[in-house]
Amino acid sequence: MKIRIKGNSLRYRLTKSEVEALGTLGFLSESSHFMSKTLEYAITTTSNGNLSADFIDNRIVLNMPKKMVEELVNTDKVGFSELSGPVSLLIEKDFTCLDNVEEDQSDNYPNPHLNS
Repeated sequence: MKIRIKGNSLRYRLTKSEVEALGTLGFLSESSHFMSKTLEYAITTTSNGNLSADFIDNRIVLNMPKKMVEELVNTDKVGFSELSGPVSLLIEKDFTCLDNVEEDQSDNYPNPHLNS
């Protein structure tokens, strides 16, 4: 799971196995360990109707409605976006890059622009 933060914009990108795990477990979490603290970023399935996010105790949590999780898992839907107060949220499937990169992309979704 990758996150990108820019200003009041928060973007989560999930590989195929992460989308499957979110659908099965209802929760994903990763951590980045710094010298004195750890930043955790997570997604949790909720019964609410909207995407929302919060930052509490060095933890960013994206709350994703169960209906959206099911659609992400079971359809070709690429992602969802929404405003949560002042924060713009985006969650999407992670596609392979068009450029050559060194990171392992074997679990990413095929890029639809690859054969264009």
